[in-house]
Amino acid sequence: MDRFSFLNAAHLEFIGDLYDQYVQYPDSIEPSWKAFFQGYDFANATYDGEPLFAPAPKAASSKGSQPTQAVVNPAVVSQVPDNVQKEFKVINLIDAYRTRGHLFTKTNPVRARRTFEPSLDIKNFGLTDADLDLTFNAGEILGIGGPITLREIIGHLENMYCESIGIEYMYVREPQRINWIQNWLNQNLNQPKLSKEEKERVLEKLNEATAFESFMHTKYVGQKRFSVEGNESLIPALDTLINRSADHGVQEVIVGMAHRGRLNVLANIFGKSYSQIFSEFEGKAFDTDLMAGDVKYHMGSSNHIKALNGKEILINLAPNPSHLETVDAVVEGITRAKAEEDYKDDYSKIIPILIHGDAAVAGQGIVYEVVQMAGLDGYKTGGTVHVVVNNQIGFTTNYLDARTSTYCTDVAKVTLSPVMHVNSDDVEAVVHAFRFAADYRAQFGSDVFIDLLGYRKYGHNEGDEPKFTQPKLYNIISKHPNPREIYKDKLLKEGVIGEEIVKQKEAEFKALLETNFEASKEIERNHIFPFMPEEWEGFEIADDAKVFEQANTAYDEAKLREIAKAVSTVPEGKKLIKKVSRLIEGRGKMIDEDKIDWGLGEALAFGSILTDGRNVRVSGEDVERGTFSHRHAVVKTEDTEEEIILLNHINNDQGQLRIYNSLLSEYAVLGFDYGYAMANPKALTIWEAQFGDFVNGAQIVIDQYISAAEDKWKLQNGLVMLLPHGYEGQGAEHSSARLERFLQMCAGNNMFVANITTPANFFHALRRQVVTDYRKPLVVMSPKSLLRHPSAVSSLADFANGGFQEIIEDVTVDAKKVKKVVFCSGKIYYDLDKKRQELGDTETAIIRLEQLYPLNEEKVDAIISKFGNAKLVWAQEEPENMGAWMYILRKLRKYPFDVVSPAESAATAPGSSKRWAAIYEEVINKVFN
Repeated sequence: MDRFSFLNAAHLEFIGDLYDQYVQYPDSIEPSWKAFFQGYDFANATYDGEPLFAPAPKAASSKGSQPTQAVVNPAVVSQVPDNVQKEFKVINLIDAYRTRGHLFTKTNPVRARRTFEPSLDIKNFGLTDADLDLTFNAGEILGIGGPITLREIIGHLENMYCESIGIEYMYVREPQRINWIQNWLNQNLNQPKLSKEEKERVLEKLNEATAFESFMHTKYVGQKRFSVEGNESLIPALDTLINRSADHGVQEVIVGMAHRGRLNVLANIFGKSYSQIFSEFEGKAFDTDLMAGDVKYHMGSSNHIKALNGKEILINLAPNPSHLETVDAVVEGITRAKAEEDYKDDYSKIIPILIHGDAAVAGQGIVYEVVQMAGLDGYKTGGTVHVVVNNQIGFTTNYLDARTSTYCTDVAKVTLSPVMHVNSDDVEAVVHAFRFAADYRAQFGSDVFIDLLGYRKYGHNEGDEPKFTQPKLYNIISKHPNPREIYKDKLLKEGVIGEEIVKQKEAEFKALLETNFEASKEIERNHIFPFMPEEWEGFEIADDAKVFEQANTAYDEAKLREIAKAVSTVPEGKKLIKKVSRLIEGRGKMIDEDKIDWGLGEALAFGSILTDGRNVRVSGEDVERGTFSHRHAVVKTEDTEEEIILLNHINNDQGQLRIYNSLLSEYAVLGFDYGYAMANPKALTIWEAQFGDFVNGAQIVIDQYISAAEDKWKLQNGLVMLLPHGYEGQGAEHSSARLERFLQMCAGNNMFVANITTPANFFHALRRQVVTDYRKPLVVMSPKSLLRHPSAVSSLADFANGGFQEIIEDVTVDAKKVKKVVFCSGKIYYDLDKKRQELGDTETAIIRLEQLYPLNEEKVDAIISKFGNAKLVWAQEEPENMGAWMYILRKLRKYPFDVVSPAESAATAPGSSKRWAAIYEEVINKVFN
């Protein structure tokens, strides 16, 4: 309010300056001021025949005349009448309601509203009770005409800003958005207006929500179900949001949510069979012994429903783990992939809806990371509707202990997104707020938040006793009627429905639930329903035999040369910096010399997939040039910084390489790319860590999705993770991608884990991700020094022929003479081989495990058998308690392996490069001693 403290004649100069700004740039001033100046034409305002504002003389300069600046006419400053000053005081009051009205609403159904100072009392604006019946023209700003009394203006403002809905939007910095919001509010006074049919549908959805919870509470006493009770209006709210969005042309919805209310949403929005849900409560096994399955309130769903306008809409609920907000990033990635592939980049056709808990949206850092993605080129999805199911308690924690911010939704201000806080007990207000969300997203293609303020009827789960921690609150809740009862009584009083019809509808729905309950007893095993089945048609989960089949990843040599030419030619007329030009031209020399390094090998892999007509997406920190400056997939002209992706100019029939430098996030970005790969299995999707250890920040995505989704939800995924890994004296934070953690999570052929040593083998590993009829995540311990190692090169024939080698045998030795067989993985091979050559050793064989999981144990057996009684050694650069050793010890326990490695350590590597060099040299020497 300070910027409008011009409530006496001494501050009229401010008004003059503001008017001058309005004349020059009308959209640059606060909308209420713009409306005021438009309505009263201050440019011609006079008092007693004298102009109220007089323009200052133009000041000449060498660059031309400066803009005129309005100044207050000193002859009339002291003569402005009281009624004019009061108009400005009323405008200030209106502005305060718009800015702070949400603090004084009736949005909390079970707690007393917090108090805030200063209040909206008129005395705080220089007005008194004597002014209440005076008339003012300021009502024009609100679209209610004038002159009207101050009492009427206040009543209008109270209805619009301080009833069951509180709206925050005045921080939005774009005047057209503020104008649109104000016009939307003015059209209906921010009050719901529903037809008889709409009211009946709302009651029907409320009845479904309430009866479903009550039925399960009776039939499954004490079982966890994370009921929506206290926020039952979520069901008619989502019904409204989906149907209103369908009216705006949305054809598909992707929903992400945690546990609270999930079963109700599955049943009454997604149409999941009641009998199937009841069967899951019986704890029956799933219909395939190959899957562990998951608890009922983690499951996903995909279904086609018919919107009220008659159009079909596809709705998807992404499966999610207990890590609450992790699914947010996954949903955004799914939405982005489908917008690109299914809707040709038309984001208006698909909408992501994220349903948060109040404690989680305020406390989980991934929410902030996901929100920051909203406007970024590589991650935008055309606007997300964020719904907070606000039950005012996180587990047992009151909101006062759960956040510092005023609202749990204050993260919305990061993207200047409007927020509607709405009382969950006032279901028509809820419907109204969700209509706003659908309309705003459709209009601007950006985020909007709804804070659905209710309560939680029981404890965190139905077995908890909430009075342990909130006795006073739960005394109130125990006596509080649910939203259905409140709304039913409202409609009965209005005469919209009759008591008999209400009883009939309730009885019919209860009978339906009973029928499904009996049917559930006949189900022998539970079924995991496929998520997004259309996208995964033709893909089957691979068994033990299939993962070891040699995939056909060879590629025509002539086409490879075509790709190499495209990425080694500087575009005509484009001036690049000299270093980049030399790098690009150097690729051509590699082809001529038939020594292809890692960067070009990767480009050939991408190009081969693109020329097959598939798309490639790469994202992560600094991936466009690559952390170690090996990729340069995007090059920029020196003079204009025009971006050029050479791989997108191979031929006219190719796919598209989409490569994006990410925000400084691992958790959200990895989740996003995982979701993208989930929705687009025909493309190659890659996330690259800047350094391998940075993946630690995304561990939840790895634990809950990448390693376990196939087992829990029957979800395949072909995401590739490139994790720079290698001990090169760079300290504990830049050495290890924690290979041991990935290997510990490996089971049931859930993913590929590789530590690859040649560009050609990397090429074939990437191609395997798209040419097979199944999908597995691929985790690559990606090299650093090998990117430019003179020995880590491949010939063009290695790319054109053959396939991925899980194990690279040693063809340089005579097996009969070998006394020691050293198994290893990754870059240590080159240092061992160099030492062997220095020593002239012909009795040591070095075997490279390029794919650590799944480990082809039959091939290992065959290799070992060639060497008779030779000594077996596992060598690694990682400390003994890290790397692959413990995994090898477990997998190959029938063999008497010795290990040569640095000693066990708490940190992954020492900070001193000299200390590391000494340790590493000792390891290499010990292998040959």
